[in-house]
Amino acid sequence: MASATPEFPARLRRCWHPVAYAHEVTDRPVAVSLLSEAVVVWRTADGRAHAMRDLCIHRGTALSLGWVADDCLVCPYHAWRYDATGACVRIPQSALTTIPARARTPVYQCQERYGLVWVCLSDDAPAYPLPEIPEFESTGWKVVNTGPFGWQADASRQVENFTDFGHFPWVHPGLLGDPDRPVVPDHSVEIRDHVLHYTIVRPEAPNSDEFPVFANEVTERPERRSRYELHLPYTIVLRLGWGGTKGMVYFFASQPEKANRCRGYCIIGRNYDFDDPDSTLQEFEDVIFGQDQRIVESQRPDQVPFDLADELHLRFDAVAVAYRRAIRTQQLG
Repeated sequence: MASATPEFPARLRRCWHPVAYAHEVTDRPVAVSLLSEAVVVWRTADGRAHAMRDLCIHRGTALSLGWVADDCLVCPYHAWRYDATGACVRIPQSALTTIPARARTPVYQCQERYGLVWVCLSDDAPAYPLPEIPEFESTGWKVVNTGPFGWQADASRQVENFTDFGHFPWVHPGLLGDPDRPVVPDHSVEIRDHVLHYTIVRPEAPNSDEFPVFANEVTERPERRSRYELHLPYTIVLRLGWGGTKGMVYFFASQPEKANRCRGYCIIGRNYDFDDPDSTLQEFEDVIFGQDQRIVESQRPDQVPFDLADELHLRFDAVAVAYRRAIRTQQLG
């Protein structure tokens, strides 16, 4: 297994991480950063996505600046060609018929699911599977991509903010929280393997006229029923409803680009308002994530401090405490 970069534990390399929305990877290679590693993502003619180190072994050029030809990634500097296995298969400047075995670049495990391209940097089997979200494969649900949301913060901060209940009335008043009802209801967290499970019924703001995205038909003092799965290290599945048949699924995953930079993907499914344009949810999340970004980018240190003694925790911080303990137990932070 490859060693860790100075900023990240080695075990994070054995996790699946999102690196792009699928629609962002077309007929041109795409440069991404993952765990401080420069990665290029590209497609062969069959539509399959591939990931490899964004580096030509010849002169260290970024392969992402090149192009795809005959199911090979072509370096923009000297047109060396690399196939999907990472092997160089053509060197135009050389008359040699045998290409040196060292002429290759490392490839990474890659898969496409839920409209995202996922990469695992390790050669070993991934530590955890991706979450199962049957709603996203059902015709009874409409799915909308929002973001992505690039922040100058560690992925752990972006994830922990997503599941923080205490900030809703103050950072998102009138949209996700009600300042007149700031008390966080009691809740508990159960950890099974690498997944944190918790449920909460909490106060929320009435639907706003500008963003009527929720199905809380009660005009005064509405409540939201939320069931969370936090999949270590940086992925959340949130199922929410209001007591009736209408519901939403939020799928959030953060890409750990560098120790102080992340990119969040938020995919939303709902079984109502099919005729509502995608832009309604997209603009709503732009506002929400924009409000969060200002706060989270101010936090110090950039990464969540996984030693519980480093910050003050109260009873309503049960999820943060459980998350930090689980990260340390799983050797992810």
